[in-house]
Parts: sequence; C-alpha cells; structure tokens
Amino acid sequence: MKIRIVSPDEQGIGEFDGGKIKEQKPIGFSGEGSIFNRLGPLFYWAWGHIEEAGQIGEHPHKGFEILTYVLGGKSSHRDSLGTHSVVGEGGVQVMQTGSGMWHAEGSDGPAELFQIWLEPHLSKAVKREPVYSKYTHEQFPRTSENGVSVKTILGGQSPIELVADAAMVDVELEAGAQQTYSYLLGPSRIAGVLVIRGEGTIASEQEISFANKDFIVVQSEDGGEIRISNPGQERLRFSIIDVPEEVDYPLYNKPW
Repeated sequence: MKIRIVSPDEQGIGEFDGGKIKEQKPIGFSGEGSIFNRLGPLFYWAWGHIEEAGQIGEHPHKGFEILTYVLGGKSSHRDSLGTHSVVGEGGVQVMQTGSGMWHAEGSDGPAELFQIWLEPHLSKAVKREPVYSKYTHEQFPRTSENGVSVKTILGGQSPIELVADAAMVDVELEAGAQQTYSYLLGPSRIAGVLVIRGEGTIASEQEISFANKDFIVVQSEDGGEIRISNPGQERLRFSIIDVPEEVDYPLYNKPW
C-alpha cells in the first residue's frame, strides 16, 4: 500500500465573487496548482470557505455527478430545473447533471463546504435527464464508539445513490483515539483523505504524520487497511473518498 502526503502548498487554489469565496483544491483543474487532477472517477474536489457572504452566478454542468457537502453554515442553490433550496450544516445536495443543467450557488453568511465531482460513463450520462436531490444531516448513518464518530456520506446505508462507484465517510477522532479503515479499500482502489481539523498519523506498514489541510492519497494494489490515529489533545476531523483506480469505461481527458 502506498501513502502520499500532499501539503496545502501542493494543492490548487481558486476564488469566486471577488475573493469572497476562497477554495483549496486537493483535486483541481490544470493551472490551479493541484498535483492530482483526478483519482479514478473522482474528477474534482474543492474545499470552499465563505467568510461573510458570496455567490457564484448561473453556470452550466453536463454529465458529471456533483455533490456539495456543507461542513458549516448554509449553502443556497437554484437551477434550471426550477429548484430553489438551502442546505444546512451536515447536509448534502447532489446534481446528477445528465444531459445538462445550469445552477447558481452561494451563501448569505459564513459557510464552509466541499464540492465533489464524480465521473460516470459520460456518453451514457448525457442521455439521462438531470436530477437534483437534497439530504439533511439526520438522513445519514452515523456511529460513535471509543472516541470515533463516523458519518457515511456515500456507500453502505447512505441514502445517496450514484452511478459512479465511490464511498465517502466523514470521521472525527477524540484525543487519543484511532480508526482502522478498510471500507471498500480493496484491490486496485485509491482513496483521498482531506484533513479538516487537527493533526495525526496514518499507518499501513509504517506510520506517517500529517497536519491540518493536508491531502493524503492512499493507493491499494492488493487491498488492506489503514490506521488513522489522533495522538494530540484536540479533536481530529477528516473525510475519506474511496474510488476504483481504474474503471471499465473511458474517462474524460481533462484539458482544463
């Protein structure tokens, strides 16, 4: 199993609305500074911060399955399907953009969120009708024991059903706690771990330290487990997205 730590300086950056919305991009577009521009069908991952209020105007999407996961505050949304919605903290909105749709997004106050793009078989996806779905924090399976809290966003008993193959969990570790992760981390899979708060260690054969805002890429050729520990005094929070390293359909050549 291979583990690589990607510091914030090696990730991409972006901004919208005159800098009111700032993004750290562990997986970004060409020219944004990201070392990784995809992990299998995981096409894009941006971590947005809005200090007061900010908006992104109408813009189109097609084919991709796009999740917005609200870590804090609220995210507003309207689209060409006639949707007007607000997603609160812990909630997720999903756009399965199919044959095409436009949307506008933002927040009227401070907010923190992920936007994640997953790539299904695009030549099939563009033949499907676009669909918008919204989920609240309470709809997601959650477990808590031995100082480890796990919320399942994708896979398992999550209410979200995507075409693309992906699993995602949001994890919090109390001081001194550790978690062993093997969920779908089977042969020929790859996972991205984004450290939202705190610092800790990750281990397979050997233990490696990581810090807040690091992006960790775990590549598994033969399957196995990783162990993430919090040796510090503060709560550690991170999200893991687990996808196949290769899929049985052509992936989009990312020129931008």
